[in-house]
Amino acid sequence: MSVQAGETAPDFELPGHRGAKVRLSSFAGQKNVVIAFHPLAFTPVCATQMQNYEKDKSWFDEHDTHVLGLSVDAVPAKVEWAKMLGGINFDLLSDFHPHGGVAEAYGVLRDGGISERAIFVVDKSGKVVFAKVYDIPTLPDNAEVRQAIQALGS
Repeated sequence: MSVQAGETAPDFELPGHRGAKVRLSSFAGQKNVVIAFHPLAFTPVCATQMQNYEKDKSWFDEHDTHVLGLSVDAVPAKVEWAKMLGGINFDLLSDFHPHGGVAEAYGVLRDGGISERAIFVVDKSGKVVFAKVYDIPTLPDNAEVRQAIQALGS
């Protein structure tokens, strides 16, 4: 079972495509966080999902929200994928080692070693306020994520 709304988000630190490690708890008190697990880089639905976050980045910024895109891909793959997507200005994080450790902590690691397509919105206090697991081929709608963030009043 995945992490549910109302629970404290499991903390993690992962390397990102922009060269730095990112720790979830570093956003506490400052930003809401969208944690977007996606199965694999270089796949069509995942690419569109990340590009949609990039298109909405100014909206997320205006609402004190940072997006984290997580998959089990290694950092070099994330770097090249971000270039292929035309540049990504939020963090694409590598849950490569230990393989799928963060996905497992959130209850979204599949038996095949990839994560589910899942979104968790974490408020500034570290609580999960939105949690949803999608069918792998389903493209998440940013509108429901924006609605969860707007409900926070930030």
